[in-house]
Amino acid sequence: MRQTLRLLPLPLCIALALPAYAADGDEENWGLCPIVDAVPSFDDAPAPVGGIAERSQEPTDIDGGQLERAGNEQDIVVQDNVRLNRGDQFLGTDKLTYNEETGKYSAIGNVRYQDSGMRIVAERAEGDQTADQHRIEDVQYQLTERRGNGGAERIELDGPKGRLVGSTYSTCAPNQRAWELRASSIDIDTEEGMGVARNATVRIGKMPVLFVPWFMFPVDDRRRTGLLYPKLSLSGRNGLDYEQPIYLNLAPNYDATLYPRYMFDRGGVFGAEFRWLYEKGKGEVYANWMPSDKLPGDEPGRYLNPEFGVPMSSLPEKNRGQFSLSATHNIDSTWYAATNLGWVSDTHYFEDFSSSLYGISNYFVRSDIGVYGRGRYWSGGVMADHYQLADYTLTEASLQYDRLPRAYGSWAMPWGTRFDVGVDGEAVRFEHEVFDGGSRLDLKPYIAMPLDGAAWFIHPKLAWRYTAYQLDGDLADSLALSRANTFAAANGVPVTPELIAGFHDRTPNRSVPITSVDAGLYFDRNTEFRGKSYLHTLEPRIYYLNVPYRNQDGLPVFDTGSMTFSWGQLFRDNRYTGADRQTDANQLTTALTTRFISEDDGRERMSASIGQIQYFDDSLVTLPGQVPIEQGKSAWIADGTVSPNDRWTIGATYMWNPKFSAEDMTSLRVRYLLRNSGVVNLSYRYRRNGAYQPGISPPEDKVFSEQADFSFLYPINQTWSVVGRYYYSFKDKKELESIAGVQWESCCLAARLVGRRYLRNRDGELDTRIMFEFELKGLGSAGQNTERVLRRGILGYDRDDLYLVPPSSTERLNNGGGQVESIPDPTL
Repeated sequence: MRQTLRLLPLPLCIALALPAYAADGDEENWGLCPIVDAVPSFDDAPAPVGGIAERSQEPTDIDGGQLERAGNEQDIVVQDNVRLNRGDQFLGTDKLTYNEETGKYSAIGNVRYQDSGMRIVAERAEGDQTADQHRIEDVQYQLTERRGNGGAERIELDGPKGRLVGSTYSTCAPNQRAWELRASSIDIDTEEGMGVARNATVRIGKMPVLFVPWFMFPVDDRRRTGLLYPKLSLSGRNGLDYEQPIYLNLAPNYDATLYPRYMFDRGGVFGAEFRWLYEKGKGEVYANWMPSDKLPGDEPGRYLNPEFGVPMSSLPEKNRGQFSLSATHNIDSTWYAATNLGWVSDTHYFEDFSSSLYGISNYFVRSDIGVYGRGRYWSGGVMADHYQLADYTLTEASLQYDRLPRAYGSWAMPWGTRFDVGVDGEAVRFEHEVFDGGSRLDLKPYIAMPLDGAAWFIHPKLAWRYTAYQLDGDLADSLALSRANTFAAANGVPVTPELIAGFHDRTPNRSVPITSVDAGLYFDRNTEFRGKSYLHTLEPRIYYLNVPYRNQDGLPVFDTGSMTFSWGQLFRDNRYTGADRQTDANQLTTALTTRFISEDDGRERMSASIGQIQYFDDSLVTLPGQVPIEQGKSAWIADGTVSPNDRWTIGATYMWNPKFSAEDMTSLRVRYLLRNSGVVNLSYRYRRNGAYQPGISPPEDKVFSEQADFSFLYPINQTWSVVGRYYYSFKDKKELESIAGVQWESCCLAARLVGRRYLRNRDGELDTRIMFEFELKGLGSAGQNTERVLRRGILGYDRDDLYLVPPSSTERLNNGGGQVESIPDPTL
């Protein structure tokens, strides 16, 4: 049976081998690269259509200027610009000879190959399709789906195995060869998915900077066990810091990574991460262990001296570490189970292993586990959580209550054509290491009648909140004693056992109706400003809230606190975060918003809002230590944002307290986008200690917080840029963080040198860190990952951060106020 001529397998080794050990360059900036093709496009080749998956279904078309048979009548000779096409593949050559009986072929002169991923030119190709053996000489290639080009003296293929001799690879332009990877030979086994390079060198210009006599690498998407790129840094606390990640490919659906690390001034650390994935879920577990740490011995006073916080019984020099587990399991289409567990060895751990404000500011580690569900009209779950103290300046009394367990649910649906009905409910058992606990049931059914028009809305709502408790004996006793003392002081009577017994109640409850009306109007007009057309809106809004007073002094405080007064609080039905207090109210919020929306692109160019609450009666419900809200007016809240063009963004928030005729809070944010991806950020934040917080008396210290933050990425030219940040606290009269660095970038090379000073502990001491990173674009980088630090410190360092969610590096340690995630370096 005569064979059909197949397209030559020229790209087999090149497409898999040469770029296989290169880093994915999809996120690199190739804007500095000249538009030069190592292998120019072929004028006689059609545009590639389809891909590898469709090739086997496509026929092979042969076209040439002259077709003849050789004298042995078995060789087909096609010459004069031969062209073969199959799917996305194209092969062109000056002369092609093919033997139908033996399967041998040869292509001579100007061999050209193209598919959806690359273009190749070669001087000669020959082989035996029956034996699946091929040899291609003098090869040059260019990748088209990603950046990369190079060549080989020859390629030898034998079935699933191949060999490249004298191969090269680079992402640089051919006329600007800043770096190049060379190997004397590369052996490929596509069945095993592995390649072996011998005598490989990386050259910067003409200078070899790295020589590896032998190394193995993958040639497909199958994960392989091996070394990952190391991390190297220098700091005053740790000294020289070296980490060498080791990846372990254990199975298709689970793997592990080891993180051996050595800090020359402190000692060795061993970390390990294990990940798994299955049809209905996934999970990660991470552990970090330091058998011996020299840092506590160098600074014993910080751990044992009461002046620095709660002293430890002994120095935490041995067996320091952390653990975290994150896992989810989909039970069915409605329910799923999830857990996030965290643990640290001591209260100094975050401070000693953190290099950011995010790590130092965490004072607890939260662990939770639960089952959660969601339907069309409902959502709910059953869960439990626990808090571990992670701040040596605090005691266990500072921790929140554990919820062991908590069941909650919400149900809401339309009722007829005019009404919405629903109910929110929660049942919790509270426990604490220091305080007595109890159980709480909270139910809040409601009915609403949302009325909406094209230019108006009215949303009346009626709710009823019922909260009941079952308290432990000692907690009920302490609440009774507190209420008796308050009553005796107010009425000038002595505290007696009978008076205390009169206030004793182990099953207190609260039942109160909540009535609210939210209404607003929309006015708009077309207007012009400086020759541009805008839609100008005016949006007045009122919110009336009425809740009768119920004495709640006999209710415990498990998970309730006062909300920070803000724009959002103007339209809430409770100024407390939890169910232990429901504010009483007879108040009206009036607010006004105006916007300018560009009619050219629909972007909001300017918005401004102002609002205030009018209290018609005193609000008497308080938390312990607070005072009632007096009849009158709240502070004014004003918020505005303006973007006069695509480069400028200016935002400000201002809170004015008429009671003190002074500002309570000021926030200013300015961002300017420079050319060539540069950015400048400036922010200022001021909050008066005793800033308007309903029910809280102002303290003597007037300044609670006053900070300024300046950061920038300034391109000097196309290749050089400088970065910096200065974060300063006026109240403390010290810097919180400073960054200074320089970057150099070309088409295929980049280098970053960054110096950073940051808070190392809660006493305000600063540490210094020097980071250097050298990157061969499309191959990899050496040194510390400076981009993660710069993205966290300079908003807009990566332009995507301005329009999408904040970078994940800013959330690695803190997830919901202390949740430790399973990240190998969660404190960076």
